[in-house]
Amino acid sequence: MEKALDGIKVLDLTRFVAGPTCTMMMAELGAEIIKVEIPNSGDAMRHLWPLTEGGESYVGVILNRGKKSATLDLKSDKGKEILRALVAKVDVLVENFATGVMERLGLGFEELRKINPSLVYASITGFGHTGPDSKRVAYDMLAQARGGIMSVTGYKDGPPIKGGPAIADYLGGVHAVIAILAALRYRDATGKGQSIDLSLLDGIWLLTAIEHCGYYFLYGKAYERRGNEALANAPSGCYPTKDGWVVMNVPTDEEWARLCRTMNREELITDARYCTISLRVKNRDEVNVMVTKWTSGLTSETVENELMKAKVACSKVATFDEVPNDPQLLSRDMVVEVEQKLSGKMKVPGSLFKMSETPGDGEMAAPFIGENNTEIYGGLLGYGKEELKQLKDKGII
Repeated sequence: MEKALDGIKVLDLTRFVAGPTCTMMMAELGAEIIKVEIPNSGDAMRHLWPLTEGGESYVGVILNRGKKSATLDLKSDKGKEILRALVAKVDVLVENFATGVMERLGLGFEELRKINPSLVYASITGFGHTGPDSKRVAYDMLAQARGGIMSVTGYKDGPPIKGGPAIADYLGGVHAVIAILAALRYRDATGKGQSIDLSLLDGIWLLTAIEHCGYYFLYGKAYERRGNEALANAPSGCYPTKDGWVVMNVPTDEEWARLCRTMNREELITDARYCTISLRVKNRDEVNVMVTKWTSGLTSETVENELMKAKVACSKVATFDEVPNDPQLLSRDMVVEVEQKLSGKMKVPGSLFKMSETPGDGEMAAPFIGENNTEIYGGLLGYGKEELKQLKDKGII
């Protein structure tokens, strides 16, 4: 075994972001991903800006790398027949259609488990398959809004703010991977497959609740947006410097003492207004004024270096063009090159799976639409050249 998921076949019926993120990660770990796409047009993410000179979506390349692409019209009877044949050959099926779509096509879990009782069937939706809103259409921002992230992000006197990246989508993909791996372990022990019902809303709520809902459940008070500040300690936040910004977090009295010495304000260590965490939180405005006065007279690099020496958690806030060139990220191969047939060499994020025996592989190319039709339908299902031509002529593949 060269990779952790070698030998695992995944039928990927996903589109947009959450589902493709799940199967991308499984591909990095060695699973064979058969991405089933709409004939000619493919996954909608393939057309998302920005596009390369070769006409490929940059996001589409990242999310599809390492997969095999097969086109199939699931609305046709023959297309459904072919999909059922594929289901018999795979370990996992992942889809992120709206609730009820697969059932209306006759391709829901209860139908497909008759073909393959050991099938792990993962469905990723906005609100899940149960509950009053299960049939509502939802994308990332809706899950962030309903799940609580936007209620705790931003400043008290400003509007709610969503997380910059599509947090709900990417988190949903990660959660799906975890659930699928658990289901595969159960299948290996019992021979039984199962269905997985993943909701983007549930994932955002969990993310929000862990950090913020103790305040509500314990004290009956809604958490108020605090910008970059942490609720339970001070100083904590984003502070201006002569040439930018730094963030720092000082959660213990020991670190507060080290910060005070670095700022040449040792008298603050024993000051009755600031000597404990609770006192600093109570007087956080005054604490922030003192820290800002110190940081604003120095460069970001100087503040960072001084606090690193003092073992106080601090980092300058990188500009976006600094991030892809960060020596730490580069040293961990988090920027790699892939060779695309249509676009040539492209820089993309590397795999985050740093494992001693079975590391993730982020340097795989993404297929073009239908690139693997012959391999999948001819090799795996045994269709001959003439049959493949007929299926293509009829628009089924």
